[in-house]
Amino acid sequence: MVNKKGQGMQIKNILVTGGGGFLGKAIVKKLVAENLAVTSFSRNFYPELKNMGVTQIQGDLVDKSAVIKALEKMDVVYHVAAKFGIWGPLKDFIPVNVTGTQNVINACLENSVQQLIYTSSPSVIFDEKDMENVDESVPYPKKYMASYPETKAMAEKLVKNAAKKGMKTIILRPHLIWGPEDNHFLPTIIKRAKRLKRVGQKEYLVDTIYVDNAADAHIMASEKLFENPSLSGNVYFISQDEPMPIYKIINSFLDAAGLPPMKGQISEKTVYMAGSIIEFVYKFFNIKGEPLITKLGAKELATSHWFNISRAKKDLGYYPKVSTQEGLLRLKQWFSTLE
Repeated sequence: MVNKKGQGMQIKNILVTGGGGFLGKAIVKKLVAENLAVTSFSRNFYPELKNMGVTQIQGDLVDKSAVIKALEKMDVVYHVAAKFGIWGPLKDFIPVNVTGTQNVINACLENSVQQLIYTSSPSVIFDEKDMENVDESVPYPKKYMASYPETKAMAEKLVKNAAKKGMKTIILRPHLIWGPEDNHFLPTIIKRAKRLKRVGQKEYLVDTIYVDNAADAHIMASEKLFENPSLSGNVYFISQDEPMPIYKIINSFLDAAGLPPMKGQISEKTVYMAGSIIEFVYKFFNIKGEPLITKLGAKELATSHWFNISRAKKDLGYYPKVSTQEGLLRLKQWFSTLE
């Protein structure tokens, strides 16, 4: 990875926050394959990263001094780590997603890091309505149904503000990342397989992205930002560029796991009402853990949300190298190794 503007600047040291996570590890693997010096900053230690020759710094994003020290002598930072979830109070998400991102920005400035590539989410613009072929011009909604998208939006604004002040940044919004070793999306589907039902009769189209494609997009973003610094501050949706009915996506994942397809159907109103009641019960009795369904989850199952990735194609040269069909085949092969 060299600055192709001809300034002769060699990228030597790269840090990935959350390098042991699902997307973070996929990015790390691709960087290591390019013989780059990669460091992971995470709360945990990962033997697999050690075996790849990756330097690991254990620390917390909320620890400002630890982040500053971790970013010493770094050229590029991929800020992937975040607290994810569709449930929980704002105070549980702000430390990692907002304060942590501000700490990364401050550390980049203090250490003269050349680039910050930030992983966001399309959920930051979800307004509870169908989002079909929308682009990056869509504004943030006035209110949010959950703490995760709200705090990711707060973090996005911090990164955008840093770009306005001269920091070189790019924000990526991958939608529903999946693939082998997924520890968020797919496990939830598998765990609830017997209870899942199709929501409504309409074919709600949804975007997803295979994990290796998401990792490619992050690396492309860094390369293109070095070539064209004017891209700094831009936001990009990235996906498989192949929206599918959500029930077909879920059934494809179930099939890859060797499970039967969903049975039965439930109306949009019923699932939303269920989410409302369950949320009330969890709040009233202060129940720990994540509910089976929430109002946000109900809305996501009963709306279309797919995005125009023309900007990523034009500016970053991004196209999904791994097709959905190939990704599902790889997923099925991975599931077979778990048996």
